[in-house]
Amino acid sequence: MARQRRMAHALDGLEAGDRLLFTGYDWRAYAENIAWNQRDAREVVQAWMNSPGHRKNILNPDFQEIGVWFARNLSGEPYYCQVFARPWGN
Repeated sequence: MARQRRMAHALDGLEAGDRLLFTGYDWRAYAENIAWNQRDAREVVQAWMNSPGHRKNILNPDFQEIGVWFARNLSGEPYYCQVFARPWGN
């Protein structure tokens, strides 16, 4: 997202589930929260918790693992991503 300077769940034709499989993570279920341009982690988590869909992902008891990502584009704008997942065998 930061490199392409756009906030999107699908990048280069790949959804989060595709990207997980590309890394070798065999998922049974997953969800992704993304955000752009909040000042810090506290602000982005507050925004996610105030959004029903994002909050549901964060609090979903079916997910067992989480990946967190942060990057800045060349202009210094921050991009955030959380991926929640349950591995296939569980």
